[in-house]
Amino acid sequence: MAMNVGSSSSSGEPEVMMDINTTPLIDVMLVLLVMLIITIPIQLHSINLNMPVGNPPPSEIKPEVIKIDIDERNVVYWQGVPVIDRADLEAKMRAASEQSVQPEIHVRPNRLAKYNTFAEVMVSANKLGLLKLGVIGSEQFIGQ
Repeated sequence: MAMNVGSSSSSGEPEVMMDINTTPLIDVMLVLLVMLIITIPIQLHSINLNMPVGNPPPSEIKPEVIKIDIDERNVVYWQGVPVIDRADLEAKMRAASEQSVQPEIHVRPNRLAKYNTFAEVMVSANKLGLLKLGVIGSEQFIGQ
C-alpha cells in the first residue's frame, strides 16, 4: 500500500488524491457475505421415506392395445381398417378415451408418410386426453 506523506509542490496546499479507498468497500462486502452464510438454513442431505415392503400386486386388468398405422400414401388405419377423415379418427379416439381403463395407443408411421399426418394423429390424441401413446417402429428413421 502506498501513502502520500507530503506534497511535492512548493505551495502549502495539499495535493488531491485521485485513488478510491477500497478498504471500506471490502469490509462491507465481507460483512454481507458472513451474514448471508449465517442466514442460509442448513441443508439436509437425507430424506426419510416410508417405502412399502414387498412386490406390488399384479394388475388384474390388462389395457387394450389400439394400433394406428399410417402408410406411405398418408392413409390412417385404426386397427387395420382405413379411417375416412380426421373427424372419424377423433370420434374413435373419443370413444377410446371414455373407457374406464384407457387403452394404449401404438402409432406406427411409414417411413415415406408425411410428418403432418403423424402430427395430426398425435395432436388429436393429446386433445382428447389419451395419455398412453407410443411410437412403434421409430428405428426406421435412424440414419436419414
